This record gives sequence, C-alpha cells and structure tokens, in this order.
Amino acid sequence: MTSTKPPTRHTWQRAAIRDLLENAHEFRTAQQIHDQLRELGAKVGLATVYRALQAMADADEVDVLRTPEGEAAYRKCSKGHHHHLVCRACGYSIEIAAREIEEWAAGVAAKNGFTDVGHELEVFGVCQSCSDS
Repeated sequence: MTSTKPPTRHTWQRAAIRDLLENAHEFRTAQQIHDQLRELGAKVGLATVYRALQAMADADEVDVLRTPEGEAAYRKCSKGHHHHLVCRACGYSIEIAAREIEEWAAGVAAKNGFTDVGHELEVFGVCQSCSDS
C-alpha cells in the first residue's frame, strides 16, 4: 500500500525553523518564528513560515496547540502521546504525562460505547518565573 501523503520537502526555510524550535522551551506562533528568522537575517515570507509549520505538523515533527486566544503555536516535542502545561504570560511549556486523564478518557468512552477515541489536553497557567515578576 502506498502513502497518499506527498513526499516531505527539505527546504532551507524548514531547516531554519527546525533549528529555531530545536531548543525552545515555549510554543511559538508563526508570526513569532517569522520575526525571529527576520532578526537573524533570513529573507523569508510569513506565508512560507505558515506552510513550513503546517507541513512539519502534518509530518509529526512539531506539536501544535491553540493558545487561549485561538492562535496556533508550535513546539518541537518528544514523540508519543503527551500533554502540555503552558504559561499564558511567556509561553514556557513542559510536557506532562497524565495517566489519570488517559484512564478517565478511556473509561468515559467505553461507558458510552465509543471506540478509537483520541483526545487533546493542554493546561494553561502562569509559570513560577512570571508569577514572581
């Protein structure tokens, strides 16, 4: 069986975005990534950044979440299912395991006759550093 996904293109723009996200501890929006690339002297359009991020998300190279304002934000994370604790003030985030949530979701699904269930959970708050400021 052949894949219906188009082959992944490895462009310099995508490599530059990957490099920016490699050591980031916060989720960043496409606009923030674009601004950072421009500050580094890269001549790249915002639409190109959006397309590259979407392709990277589709290829599971980055995680994407919706901020409380509804904007997509991206971060390179570990593989496998996990959740995030995200600072509303600065965007700092950490990955969290939530065994209780997994058990709850599976139980609710089974109780209601659902199968092949998935879920997403992001917890937003204010990190210690921002709380101390």
